Amino acid sequence: MSLKVSDQVPPVGTKLVVETDADETARVSVTGSAGAIFQVEVDNTGNGDHAAYLKIYDNASPVVGTTAPDYIFKVPTTSRLSFVCPDGMSFIDLSFAVVTTGGTGGVVGPTNPVIVKFVTS
Repeated sequence: MSLKVSDQVPPVGTKLVVETDADETARVSVTGSAGAIFQVEVDNTGNGDHAAYLKIYDNASPVVGTTAPDYIFKVPTTSRLSFVCPDGMSFIDLSFAVVTTGGTGGVVGPTNPVIVKFVTS
């Protein structure tokens, strides 16, 4: 794993979370405290054969494929998308995973690395 969390200067967010190889393994409690998500960016440009589904959990120990995600973002093949949440999406415990199938049950990770970035408080 190559997860990195950096402090940021307000007013938008105070942390930048970057995972350069997101997959079906849940990254748990990534910010270490409660907060809000203001922006999400998912880079699936390395995968031409499947969409990437970012599953976000407000849960300290989600089980990918069993725990229902609080949010799911679909990014088509060979695409990079940003999602902005001006009012912020609150969380207590931010965890996430990336798989190739939407819904709760998807457990297969992407073939090639998917980059996920969050701007949070």
